[in-house]
Amino acid sequence: MLAASMNGTVGHSILLVGLVCATFGALSTVYGIRTHDGRLLRSTQRYAIGVALAGVAAFAVMERAIVQRDFSLKYVQTVGSADTPFLFNVTAIWSALEGSILLWLVILVGYTVVIARRFRKRLDDPLVAWALVVMFVVCMFFFLLTLGPTDAFARGAEGITSGPGPNPLLQNHILVLFHPPILYLGYVGMTVPFAFAIAALITGRVGERWLTETRRFALFAWAFLTIGILLGGWWSYEVLGWSGVWGWDPVENASLLPWLTGTAYIHSVLVQERRGMLRVWNLTLLVSTFALTILGTFLTRSGVIKSVHAFSNGTIGPYLLGFFGLVMVVSLGLIAWRGDRLRSPGAIDSPLSREGAFLANNVLFTLFAFVVLLGTVFPLIVEALQNRTIKVGSPYFESLSIPFGITLLFLMAIAPVLPWRKASGELLRERLFWPAWGGVVAIVIPLIFGANGLAPLLAFGLGGFAGGSALRQLALATRRQGVRGLLGRANGGMIVHLGVIIVAIALVASTSYTHSSRLILETGQPAAYAGHTFELVEVQKFTTPRSTGVRAQILVDNAKTYAPAITTFTNFGDNIPTPSVRNGIVNDIYLTLESGAKAGSTTAAIKVFIKPLIVWLWIGGAMMVAGTALAGFPGKRRRRPTEPTSAPVRLDDLPQEEPVNA
Repeated sequence: MLAASMNGTVGHSILLVGLVCATFGALSTVYGIRTHDGRLLRSTQRYAIGVALAGVAAFAVMERAIVQRDFSLKYVQTVGSADTPFLFNVTAIWSALEGSILLWLVILVGYTVVIARRFRKRLDDPLVAWALVVMFVVCMFFFLLTLGPTDAFARGAEGITSGPGPNPLLQNHILVLFHPPILYLGYVGMTVPFAFAIAALITGRVGERWLTETRRFALFAWAFLTIGILLGGWWSYEVLGWSGVWGWDPVENASLLPWLTGTAYIHSVLVQERRGMLRVWNLTLLVSTFALTILGTFLTRSGVIKSVHAFSNGTIGPYLLGFFGLVMVVSLGLIAWRGDRLRSPGAIDSPLSREGAFLANNVLFTLFAFVVLLGTVFPLIVEALQNRTIKVGSPYFESLSIPFGITLLFLMAIAPVLPWRKASGELLRERLFWPAWGGVVAIVIPLIFGANGLAPLLAFGLGGFAGGSALRQLALATRRQGVRGLLGRANGGMIVHLGVIIVAIALVASTSYTHSSRLILETGQPAAYAGHTFELVEVQKFTTPRSTGVRAQILVDNAKTYAPAITTFTNFGDNIPTPSVRNGIVNDIYLTLESGAKAGSTTAAIKVFIKPLIVWLWIGGAMMVAGTALAGFPGKRRRRPTEPTSAPVRLDDLPQEEPVNA
């Protein structure tokens, strides 16, 4: 008990040590840069290790306090419970505001020490040193948060011996163990390329060299963010009982926004590396991506929005908003200061070129991000200015996202076959012939199975068109180099494109052609719907130390029994629906039990959803992850950019599938 009561003191002490290490790390690195003291700069690694050890230790102490149920701490009183199973007791640390900031901090200090170790032989390079200064400053901010407005180690009221436990929605599915940490790995990982971008602006080395230093960090942070978003959709599908994966919730949008700008950057950076163009675009995209992670944290943790994903109201909002403003002012000021050096040495020769397609891609992703941001924050602006509440719902986002999605599919079909600089009409006709036939087939097959609607059919056609274009590129690469041809950004990117296309088609099919019905089932009396049969076997009551509920055993197609349930958590009193899903390659059968079901009853009301192709969301997501991993490996060896660079890139440095007309 004495050890438990010490958790608060130990936690505060560790966080204070971390803040001191981050502060001295930043100050000593700046001093070392100014005085050209290489020895002092090389010692920066020690501060990074100190920061990392402090962050990890603080997280471990908090985890220990929750697992051991140290109810002397206010945070444990909020999320801890004597009845919570071990798994959900472990994940309770990120189930509320204070613990989620600790999770952010531990991942941030992890990235900081990785950067210090990765560049340990170049710590006296001003570019690396300034990047570490930025990392230290961001660490300082989050250490201050954990010691101030999000103090997880604050002492609670005396005499508390139990708490309610985590939110019921966060203790009924194993995905809660993976979704938040992976999403944060993506969110926080965007700090690394941002830090190097700021360092490039400070040092004036705004050529292409700094991009190569952070390419994999940006790529894998984007991959983690992608996985986190997909896992969030899966959690929504499996837990919330509405049969959907994306509802344009403000918290969902908060994770989508940096993904959109990050995706634009990953495409746009290729143009800068190869042609020395779009420098301002890339810096702005990186700044926007990092700033949007801070803004998203503000939206989800300040209490300004109401959501099943958001945390309760707290005092953190002004700190996050102030830090967001500081990031924007400093970053945009540095970009303006370096305006002369950011002028691109090259120009786009023709819109019908690879760089022209990437620029169009940039514009679309940026506009889409603006549309999502506007719909997300507009109600907050209206409430602040006019003191009235409005809601921007799914119709706004869906009506505007459809044209963006269709246009992006078209670009995904055209861009891979375009050469750099300029393409001829004859070249495009030759390269797009078979992909175009793929688009035709992708429209004909759904029509045969009774699909209708202009927008879905257009999406299917363009998906087939884009898929054919990506497959053509992969076929050419493997024909020339075998399986090794799949390595590298270009061909790994084509696999990512295939994954995106599959995800897009699955989303279109599962949202446009879902049909549902409410069925009243009786024991021993099968009911038919959409070519399937459903029979009630029994309605059971179940009891656990933390909950009670009822589940209906339903025999589907005389093959297997599924059990949708209604669970009531004792400490909360809310009825939580737990769907039961039969997954299939063609469609899912999604069952929910309506409230009012009673144990032992011979009847039960259920809702049945038939969800076409939705399992392909997860298959497409897995392909995106695999493609990203392949893109992280070096493909064909290229010469390393020099610093600074403004010379045109040699044609033999560019991967060409066949001779092109200049």
